[in-house]
Amino acid sequence: EWDFGRCQVNILLVTIGRGELQLPLYWELLDNRSGNSSAADRIALLQVCVQVLGKHRIGLVLGDREFVGHQWLKWLKANGLNFVMRLPKHHLLTHPGGQRQAVADLGLAPGQVRRFGHCQVDGVWGQVWVKALADNEFLFLFGNVGLAYMDQLYAKRWTIEQCFQNLKGRGFNLEASHLRCHRKLRKLVALVSLAYALCLSVGTVANAKIKPIARKNHGYRATSLSRHGLNLLRQLTRPHTAPDQPLARKVLNLLDAFSRYLARGQPTKIVG
Repeated sequence: EWDFGRCQVNILLVTIGRGELQLPLYWELLDNRSGNSSAADRIALLQVCVQVLGKHRIGLVLGDREFVGHQWLKWLKANGLNFVMRLPKHHLLTHPGGQRQAVADLGLAPGQVRRFGHCQVDGVWGQVWVKALADNEFLFLFGNVGLAYMDQLYAKRWTIEQCFQNLKGRGFNLEASHLRCHRKLRKLVALVSLAYALCLSVGTVANAKIKPIARKNHGYRATSLSRHGLNLLRQLTRPHTAPDQPLARKVLNLLDAFSRYLARGQPTKIVG
């Protein structure tokens, strides 16, 4: 979400990934004056993803505190999708005996955790995982899978945030666009997503086989895989770069494999 003058851009986007790799899959531009998406918006978007992928290939649906509400949670559960959603702390728990309770009334000290295997939130039965944080805040998770390690499942959402940050800046600069036409913006998101996918692929291969990314003292990489790929691609486009360099050959092989894959498949129109 960003503003350009009086033009407000709000993109509802689904990423798909495995491990630390996340790529944009499908998106829509919302015309809601930069408010949160509705349950109908989210359901319509995810229905397309289910149609493209099939339910059997969707292991887990993750969402943050704006993705709440009875209609949304009920749809996820009714369609057999595993999910973990973070909820705002004002949403109440309803226990099997009918007692309603706020997470702030659980009596948790910072760092303490409570789990409920069968609890109702927003009119939907599921599992609840609550951890007290500092300043009377809570990590309040609701889902239908992995109660014992629900926080670890939700932690995978960090890779999604990294994907969003990379798309909006860090070399891809989607937020720098001055486009106002929604149709053109959707196509721009598609082009940036393809560029990001290429850079991420190159960075992953190079990190594993050619030029590993340096690690900082805290153990994390000095740069992201996508940025690593982008930097390497920039080097390859400079004059006097020999096409027989190991990295150049791997990039060409990657592009060739991608082209052959598109030629074999039935393309699905997602923009324009």
